Amino acid sequence: MKKTNLSITGMHCASCSATLNKAFSKIDGIKSANVNFSTSKASIEYDEKKISEQQLIGIVKKKGFSASIGNDLDYKKQARMQKRELRKIKKRFYISLVFAIPAFIIGMVFMWLGIMLPYQDYLLWVLATPVQFFVGAQFYRGAWTALKNKSANMDTLIAVGTSAAYFFSVYAVLFNPELGQYFETSAILITLVVLGKYLEAVAKGKTSDAIKKLIGLSPKIATVIREGKEMQIKVDEVVEGDILIVKPGEKVPVDGVIIEGSSSIDESMITGESMPVEKNEGDNVVGATINKHGSFRFKATKVGANTTLSQIVRLIEDAQGNKAPIQRFADIVSAYFVPVVIALAILTFFMWFFAFDKGASFAVLTGVAVLVIACPCSLGLATPTAIMVGTGNGARRGILIKGGDALETAHKIKVVIFDKTGTITKGMPELTDAISTNPTTSDKMLQIAASIEKSSEHPLAEAIVKNAKEKGLALKQAKDFKAIPGYGVVAKVDGKQYFFGNAKLMAKQGIDITPVQVKMHELEEQGKTAMLLAKDGKVVGLIAVADTIKDTSLKAVRRLQKMKIFVYMITGDNELTAKAIAKQAGVNHVFADVLPEDKANYVKKLQKKGKVAMVGDGVNDAPALAQADIGIAMGSGTDVAMEAGNIVLMRNDLLDVPRSIMLSRMTMSKIRQNMFWALFYNVLGIPLAAGLLYPFTGWLLSPIIAGGAMAMSSVSVVSNSLLLKYKKL
Repeated sequence: MKKTNLSITGMHCASCSATLNKAFSKIDGIKSANVNFSTSKASIEYDEKKISEQQLIGIVKKKGFSASIGNDLDYKKQARMQKRELRKIKKRFYISLVFAIPAFIIGMVFMWLGIMLPYQDYLLWVLATPVQFFVGAQFYRGAWTALKNKSANMDTLIAVGTSAAYFFSVYAVLFNPELGQYFETSAILITLVVLGKYLEAVAKGKTSDAIKKLIGLSPKIATVIREGKEMQIKVDEVVEGDILIVKPGEKVPVDGVIIEGSSSIDESMITGESMPVEKNEGDNVVGATINKHGSFRFKATKVGANTTLSQIVRLIEDAQGNKAPIQRFADIVSAYFVPVVIALAILTFFMWFFAFDKGASFAVLTGVAVLVIACPCSLGLATPTAIMVGTGNGARRGILIKGGDALETAHKIKVVIFDKTGTITKGMPELTDAISTNPTTSDKMLQIAASIEKSSEHPLAEAIVKNAKEKGLALKQAKDFKAIPGYGVVAKVDGKQYFFGNAKLMAKQGIDITPVQVKMHELEEQGKTAMLLAKDGKVVGLIAVADTIKDTSLKAVRRLQKMKIFVYMITGDNELTAKAIAKQAGVNHVFADVLPEDKANYVKKLQKKGKVAMVGDGVNDAPALAQADIGIAMGSGTDVAMEAGNIVLMRNDLLDVPRSIMLSRMTMSKIRQNMFWALFYNVLGIPLAAGLLYPFTGWLLSPIIAGGAMAMSSVSVVSNSLLLKYKKL
């Protein structure tokens, strides 16, 4: 299966995207397709053996729209297209305004003042015609496209409504002047709709500010060393393996590893953390971050679409393009809404004309008002605009949410499970105790343990090896090394087999730990991880390592508890050590002595209580992250665990866990607000437009007011979504 993105032009409302989604769903070889009206993009997963990208474009064109392959790096072209489209809408609005204002003055203001001009009706006909057929041509094209696809959309409503007013007026002027004309009504309606589309386009543009800002951060020029010479080239021309130079104040061009020099780097664009990070030889650097002071050389490891910045942009775009489950409700409503509205408008006309004998003019006006006020644009924009702003808001703070479904699920979280090492704790443990059963050989015991752990990648192993080196102990060659996950390791040193690990490993090997059990208990009560070294069936020593909790762990746990979320900690450590760490972090529920492969089972058990989020490093905890309703991966910015979780936290700050859940709650609240007002507006507006209150109060909704209200409903929904930008997490 292959995944591609198409940029689509010509969509006018949510019904257009629904038409394309329906078309893609019928094609053999397409696994999934999501056409997003708000972003004008289609994300398609398909079998390239059965269908090609050009055929996908052909499907779009067949439905009356235009499409091109979305190039992940061609963001500037996309921005230019958006600006060009905005200028076109603006130009159409001004042209419409030139004719609509005189029509409004002559047809309404002068009428109220009792002023009549010679050939007034014909003058209004002349003024309304360019608006109806030049500016309004887009609505006729959209309606025709919908008709060919055996559907109806917003353009259908506008085209039918304004045409009814226009052609009724033509008939009245030519054959029955006593009926009255409504040329100014159709002209002003189209003008208001175009104004609404312009304001909507401006507001929609602001919802993607996060991506635009990230794209703008990318440097344009890089200084490389080729053939022994220092030269400046475009960043696009940098290849993996190039040696690059970064001077003070410059941006790092691409991702890489420092090979010479040191500096402090501002990584706020990746992590949201304002404090510069010290970098030395061997450290990773990320493209688009800012070098503050020193000068250094580094080797390019990721370029082009593979850089961290490009991955983040792609992740945000995917998230903004993916539908939240709640969007399905809006899609279903939109699919049936327009035909129902047209039926209601026809019913309104017939009821007033035949049943109540109010005359053709009155019947036409009420029918047109129903058509115009009911456009479902605001409903189609309710979910995607909120998701775009929500995911963008998170990205600015280093919280990357992978899609609308993750954003929606996160607000339902009832339980959060934290992995201990590297998540609640700093993941940089230090050796605190090295106790041998023979006090004179404690260094010898540490030397053996470090020689064995030299082959391990576990954080605790690093602490032991580091301490041994600091003491100047020469490490020996360990042979037949074997790691036993959840237990420890076994290896041979100087021809003798050693077991090094927890009490479970000793029990598994039938080794008695009674001589060191009391001391081991004491160390574990202090929150230290105690490991046993054994040979020839006997324990020869005890090594304790302590991993302190992160500064924000306690605050994060307390905030989650205030949010009525149960917090658990899960670890492979024994119960005493686990409880000591949990107490420091404020966690009340602990799962200890858990093997890595069993973590997912504990997640399953807790899922019976409600939605569960698992927080881990995205590598060792991958099965548990996948099992959880929401997997939250702690990222470091350079080795982003983008595949591991639904949410990636670019900073190793646990406070971002409650922030991400709060962001989800705020976004879902906005979506519900948007949907309520969009539906409430239509439920209230359609009966008013149909003249339901007219027999009792004499109130009748003018088509012009209906048009203005319809235009502003879409603008209000987008504006409400934009308020998310200013919410504090």
